[in-house]
Amino acid sequence: MVGRYGDIDYSKATKRAFAVGAVLFTFGVVADVYLRSTGAAVPAWEQTLLVEAEMFGVLVMLLAPFVFGILLPLTE
Repeated sequence: MVGRYGDIDYSKATKRAFAVGAVLFTFGVVADVYLRSTGAAVPAWEQTLLVEAEMFGVLVMLLAPFVFGILLPLTE
């Protein structure tokens, strides 16, 4: 049966969105730790990009279960 938003498997969408957030967060943390440990001069825009990747990853990990696990299934 096709729902309002198409034929979405909400459990898969929740897991995948959470995984994307986890990858973003992990990338930001690992790159930040690596760059600090090498002592390399990092431009401000790269540092900002890494910090924003960490914050956006946490935001995606927090919102994905709510949006794909609770909100969208209830609105169908």
